[in-house]
Formats: sequence, C-alpha cells, structure tokens
Amino acid sequence: MPWPPHEGRWNELAKDVAAMANTRGGLLVYGVTDKTTVPVGIDPDEVNEQQYAQWIRNHVQPYLPDLIFTALTSPDGQLSFLAIDVPASPMAPHHVYGTAAKDKDQQAAVVPYRDRDHTAWMAEHQIERAYRERFTRTQHAQDETDRLLAHALDTCLADQAEPSAWFVAVARPERPLPRTAPPLAREKAPDLCATARVRSQHLTRNPLAVGPLTGLEVVSSNPRPGLRRWVFSTLPLRMGREIYTELHHDGSTVLAANLSWKACAQMTWQTPQRTASWSTRTSSEPAAATPSPSPTNSPAISAWTAPCTSPQPSPPPNRRP
Repeated sequence: MPWPPHEGRWNELAKDVAAMANTRGGLLVYGVTDKTTVPVGIDPDEVNEQQYAQWIRNHVQPYLPDLIFTALTSPDGQLSFLAIDVPASPMAPHHVYGTAAKDKDQQAAVVPYRDRDHTAWMAEHQIERAYRERFTRTQHAQDETDRLLAHALDTCLADQAEPSAWFVAVARPERPLPRTAPPLAREKAPDLCATARVRSQHLTRNPLAVGPLTGLEVVSSNPRPGLRRWVFSTLPLRMGREIYTELHHDGSTVLAANLSWKACAQMTWQTPQRTASWSTRTSSEPAAATPSPSPTNSPAISAWTAPCTSPQPSPPPNRRP
C-alpha cells in the first residue's frame, strides 16, 4: 500500500503518478507482486483515498485533478485490490517536490518519467522539450476552439437579415479520444441531446424555463451527418427558436441558440400603475428622448424606440434640445 515519505525519501506514490502523467499515462495496481504479478490482495479497510490524494497534491506540481481511485474485489470475495488510473496529462511536465535526507530544510524538485517498467529522472534537455510540447498542445487546443467558434458563427449568422442575440458555446476535451475509438453512433446522438435537456431543466429547477436548449427536441430525433460529427439544426427558421448543435466524434461540442424570439419582438406586460409596450428596432432616425403617446392605444400606453448606434448630431447652439 502507499506510504508517506520518511527519512528524506521521495513520496513513492507521488513519484509514480507524476512519472506516468509525464509519459503516456498508466495504471497502478496494488495487491499484485511487482516481479511475478501474482495476486496477493490488500486489506480494503486500509485504503484511504483522501490521504493518497492529499499526498499527491502536496508533492506534485502542477496539480493532477483527473486521478481515479478504484477498489476492486475478486468474484469470490477473497482478494481486494486498489487501482489508480493515471491519464496522460496535457500539463506535463509535472515536478515532484521533497526534502533531501542531509538537509531537511532544503526543498528539491525532480521530473520523473516512465521507461518501460521503471521510473527515471528527466535530464535538462528532456524537461525543455516537455515544456515546449506543453505550449504546443495549449496553442493547438486554442486554435481548434477558435476554429469551431468561427465555424459556428459563420453558419448561424450567414442568413441573418436583422441583428439578433446569439448564445454560442464550444467545448473540447483536453484529452482527445484515441484514434481507435468508434465514432458516435447515430442512435446515440439523440440520447445525448435528451440527457442535456434533462440536466438543463434540473439545474434551472423550472421545466418551463427558456434556455439555450429550448427547441432542440424539434430536430433531436433526426440528426444529419457531417464531417466526423452529427448536426442538429433548425436553420433557417422563420418563427420560434433557431438552434444549431454539433456533436463531434472526438468529443467536441458546439451549441448555438438564437435568444431573440421573433414572435416576441414586441413585449407587453402589466404594472400596477400602467400598461407599457416596448418596441426594439434599428432606425436611422434620431431616437426619441422621452416617451411619446401612441395614437392607436390609450394614453396610458407609451412606445420607446431603442437608440441607434450611430452618433447623434449635436443640437444647434442657443437652442434647447
């Protein structure tokens, strides 16, 4: 079982976890002999996942958030094991911090990596290359996110005849799926959309709340194929909610929704004092500074015109605006 560091030694658990995260990921299994891989089991009552996670937080930098601790028991219930899944980290290289035996006040850091079945320490040129690869991964992830965002904007705004408010969200997994992973099946894509709508309603705690996923059920049962993706779209739509969604086979997701209800361009509501109507439109005429009575309604109803974005001419001198 993992033990805390003592006598100036490195934390073996932190060292092995960092080494696997710095290489290609790996799996640590406790309860199996190291050389002969004979299952001998562990005492499940001695497993302390919180303690192990604290050791890793204290001794590994940057922090590794994606570790998975799993306690396993054999089918006959005789043997138990502890498995720690360590994914390849996009933030590699990870340093392991500890103290030297001769000088316990002196903190030191090393960068481990896995070489087949043992752990070694990175040389200076290996550390430099690891940092360069980290920066390259970060830039590539940002470029891919920007590309998806630009594609979504071009698709949604291409046929927009008038200005409208759009909500656009793009997400990409930090760890892409392996190339051998099967593509997302057509019958599974609608299930993902249905699950997203249920979670959205659960978070708002109001099944009638209007959110970005409102209207997705109209097309969720019939996705159309794209380039390694499934596309759900109500574009173009004259009335109702315009929504555009992409589910990529590599785990990327695009969600774009028009938050401007065309049927509700003119909103009317009641107040204790009066009834008012707001009309929002773009006009080249100067905006009215004060409410103007509507000739077709009662004097209690007023109309406001949204100010246009173009600069307004200044009033002539010595005249009251």
